[in-house]
Amino acid sequence: MATPNVDNDIVKVIATDTNTPVETVSRMYEETWAEYSEGARIMDYLSVLVARRVRDNLLRWQQDTH
Repeated sequence: MATPNVDNDIVKVIATDTNTPVETVSRMYEETWAEYSEGARIMDYLSVLVARRVRDNLLRWQQDTH
């Protein structure tokens, strides 16, 4: 079940770029969105910030495991 805040196109791109299952990226995106949006008054760039954090976390995790 997708939440309204998840941009499925962004999730698919991140999943492809990082070779990570879409379900994992989607869950990370939802969790990061919840973290970033809590108390946020300006939401204009939130999707960009969330996508960047998820991508960076996945890439960092992949580097640490190699």
